[in-house]
Parts: sequence; C-alpha cells; structure tokens
Amino acid sequence: MQFLQHFCDVLYQSSFGTMLRESNNAFSVIESVHVLSIALLVGTIAILDLRMLGLILRSVSVSSLARGVLPLSWTGFAVSVASGFLLFWAEAAKMYVNPSFRAKLVLLALAGFNALVFHTTIYRRAREWETLEVCPWRARVTAIASLAIWSAVIIAGRAIAYF
Repeated sequence: MQFLQHFCDVLYQSSFGTMLRESNNAFSVIESVHVLSIALLVGTIAILDLRMLGLILRSVSVSSLARGVLPLSWTGFAVSVASGFLLFWAEAAKMYVNPSFRAKLVLLALAGFNALVFHTTIYRRAREWETLEVCPWRARVTAIASLAIWSAVIIAGRAIAYF
C-alpha cells in the first residue's frame, strides 16, 4: 500500500497532473469526454442486456445485436479508461483515499468478471437460444447483474466528487 500511495503522490505532484488540475479547460473537457464515453459504453451494454431480458428488440437475434453494439462498447470502454486515467492523474492523491473511487474500481472489476463469465460460458451456446424472445435464465441473470453493476459504477463515480 505504501507503493500505491507514493505512486499517487508522484502523479498528483507531477507537472502534468498540476497542469490538468489547474487548467481552465483541460479537466472539464476530459471529464465531459469521460461522461460521454461512459454513456456510449453503458448504453450499448444496456441495449444488449435489455434484449437478453426480452424487453426490447425481440425480433433481433442476440448475436446480430452483439455484432452491432460491441464495437461501440469497446470504443466507449477504451475512451473511458483513457479519460478516466487522466482524471485520476490530476487528483491521484485525493483518489487514493476516496471510498467512492475505491468502490468504483471494485465495481468495474465485478463488471469485467460478469462480462468474462458471460462471454466465456453462456454466450458460447448463443446459437441455441439467440432467436428466443426471452433468453435462458443464465443469460438473464448476467444481464440483470450487468445492469445493476454498471448502474452502481455510475453512482460510485458520481459520488467521488462528494468525498
């Protein structure tokens, strides 16, 4: 833990971190990009999750929808990681002790684990069920978990400003 705290202090005290923090525009522009990329990421994931729950686009196969939205999801993910790291860099020393930031990181790990479980197990047999209006219970459970976890990520991310 000493190493992480030292690393955060070094980032925070760096000239780049100071520039991001003290700039009239840089931090707010990066934060706006971060919010928009999260909207792209979570929005596209939500479309797929809601389809698996049978709530939208019932006539579209799951794999067809996945082919359409997952590239957008990955784009949103990449931009949100990059912009999130820049935001972290600007306030690393504060983030190290922020409970909402820590919760967000744990929730992001859970979201990744949920996606990993889905794509390496349940989705491998999608050809058997992808045209059903409502997917099998395992797919629905991962979809509900995904929606809940990503909602919690957004809430934790927003709460960072209040701690």
